Amino acid sequence: MSRTDKASRVIAAPPDRVFSALVDPDSLVAWLPPEGMSGSFERFDARPGGSYRLVLTYTDLSTAAGKATNDTDVVEARFVEIVPGVRVVQAVDFESDDPAYAGTMTMTWEVAPVAAGTRVDIRADNVPAGISAEDHAAGLASSLANLASHLELQQGR
Repeated sequence: MSRTDKASRVIAAPPDRVFSALVDPDSLVAWLPPEGMSGSFERFDARPGGSYRLVLTYTDLSTAAGKATNDTDVVEARFVEIVPGVRVVQAVDFESDDPAYAGTMTMTWEVAPVAAGTRVDIRADNVPAGISAEDHAAGLASSLANLASHLELQQGR
C-alpha cells in the first residue's frame, strides 16, 4: 500500500529566493539534511532529466540507523520536473539492501507567495514502508525549519 506524507511551512523570504534554495546544491546541503545528519553531493545536475547522488551521514553514530550503511543514507534522485518559481518534482530512491526501503518515492516541492513570505508545500508519494510516518514527518519538518533558518541567515547578511 502506498503512502503519501505532507508538510508545509510559511517562510519569511520571497518566493524567488526560496525556489533558488531548492535547486542550488550549496544551499541544499546547508538545509536539506534533517536534524542529526549532514549531507554531501557526489554529483548534482538540476534540470529535468538531471540527477543527483546525496550522501546523508548521521552526526551521532550511537543513534545511527542508516539505510545504506550503519551511519549513512544514500539518495539517488532524478529531477522529473522543474517549473521555475513554482515546483520541483524528484523521483527518489534510497540505496539499501533492505526491501522495506525499495521503490521510487516522488517528492514534490511547491512554493507560493503569501502575505508573510512564501508557503512551501512538500508532498512525498509512495513513501517506502521502511520509513515510519512519524520519523518522516519529523524529518520533513526539520528540513523546512532548516530552510527557514538558512534563508533568514542569508537575509541578515
